[in-house]
Amino acid sequence: MQQKPATTRVKINPLIQTRWSPRAFVSDRPVSRDDLLALLEAAHWAPSCFNDQPWRYIVCDKFSDESAWQQALATLAEKNQLWAKNAPVLILAVAMNNFNHNGQPNRWAQYDTGAASVSLCLQATALGLIVHQMGGFDADKSRQVFKLPDDCVPMAMMAVGFQAEADVLDDDFKDSELAARSRAALDERFYAGQWGEGIE
Repeated sequence: MQQKPATTRVKINPLIQTRWSPRAFVSDRPVSRDDLLALLEAAHWAPSCFNDQPWRYIVCDKFSDESAWQQALATLAEKNQLWAKNAPVLILAVAMNNFNHNGQPNRWAQYDTGAASVSLCLQATALGLIVHQMGGFDADKSRQVFKLPDDCVPMAMMAVGFQAEADVLDDDFKDSELAARSRAALDERFYAGQWGEGIE
């Protein structure tokens, strides 16, 4: 399998260093129920404003409910369907717009849902699974097929499973699968004391 650990300036936790977003999935290997529950538990214990836990996740497992999985796949952009069709699990991440305790708008809901999703991804890495998060999906269609309430925002679809060799991908995706990972320089994104003042 293609391993792409991050090249870092200083040492970081190996779990964070090795997490990345492959597109090559083993199509005929299911994710166990225990592993799926571990991913959800990891998300469950993420931090959130007022401990509101504004995230909701709809889990579509091809091996236990192919109809739901097909519905999830159909919401994806056509280009994403080309590779995500091999992922045994598709998970829709949803953020609730309002606080549970007072019904007022929760402007941190999407931030907190992102934090929960990162926790899910890191737990997946710890279990030898891969996750690829996608913004390329039809949010309105997902509202319809999954009967989402009005007071939420579908945030991302996540493909979950076991990594396959890059050869299972079309040529368009194979190149990016094998390419080196990169990030902007630290100074371009992280500032010391004021905007634009690079941390280094």
